[in-house]
Amino acid sequence: MAVRMKDIAAELGLSVVTVSKVLRNHPDISEGTRKRVLKRMKELDYQPNFAARSLITGHSYSIGLVVPDLLHPFFAQIAKAISADIRTRGYCLLISSSDEDPQVEEQEIRQLVARRVDVLLIASARSLPANFKFLQDEKVPYILLDRHIDGLNADFIGVNDVEVGLIATRHLIEQGCRRIAHIRGPEVSTARERLRGYQQALAEFKRGPLPEQVVSLGSSGDHRGEKGGYTAALKLLQAKLRPDAIFCFNDPSALGVMQAIHEAGLRIPDDIAVVGCGNLPYDDMLRVPLTSVDQESENIGKLAASLALKLAESKPRPLKPQLLTPHIVVRASSLRKRS
Repeated sequence: MAVRMKDIAAELGLSVVTVSKVLRNHPDISEGTRKRVLKRMKELDYQPNFAARSLITGHSYSIGLVVPDLLHPFFAQIAKAISADIRTRGYCLLISSSDEDPQVEEQEIRQLVARRVDVLLIASARSLPANFKFLQDEKVPYILLDRHIDGLNADFIGVNDVEVGLIATRHLIEQGCRRIAHIRGPEVSTARERLRGYQQALAEFKRGPLPEQVVSLGSSGDHRGEKGGYTAALKLLQAKLRPDAIFCFNDPSALGVMQAIHEAGLRIPDDIAVVGCGNLPYDDMLRVPLTSVDQESENIGKLAASLALKLAESKPRPLKPQLLTPHIVVRASSLRKRS
């Protein structure tokens, strides 16, 4: 017969609530009690019955995460940080992908709500506050990650994307680049604000982009970005005034850009300097190591985990955005001025 939580509680002279808190690594349990309970659980090979626990507590001890692309290392890094932190409190992470499709995102969110997740974390492909009415009606707490929605009063954790555009473009100007193009992302806040930062940096130096120097990835910004970056770069290379630098929406699109430049017989950074965004693990290992703006992915995940646990435990707090400060990691792809 399977060992139950109440059996362990009765054997140790503790309440079921105390044993449950040990399972969730709750901070108000003494270390001595925690060790006693965990020791007995191991001796009896106790396996928690999460379905029964959910019926008693009203919590599923699960947190849902919806991202545009499961293969994008940026979102994988965020997911890893979230999972590591919530695991210590007895929660699991359920992950799904929207494939950058608003309708698929809606379906995935409804599936996770049907599974009674305690909190939802969403890097959304949608752009209207009305899209989130369902969650508000269902009273499911949610946090926006990486991308915010204009006009939506919600928790948000991400980087200052205007600053991303500013520091990337300023760096290229400081390297002596004069015709700086930008490959922008889809119609989400990250793309709009990085474009704004790029435009502001050019304005600071009394110049503005020519119309042909801003090319869109279309809907493939965080989804199949390499292919989109390659196609966008081909357009830029065919322009009358070929750019001498390209600031890319993200690192995957920068990979496609670099491939197109190499195939054209041009050199990076001597002919065209390249800057990406994300500072992904492979950037150092490329044929020409990629300069990239670090988005603090691990810290985004840690902040998201901390806030999600507070919401899951119904701790009241005001809604507010949490903006992290990006920084540039300079590598060979943009270094024209070598010391």
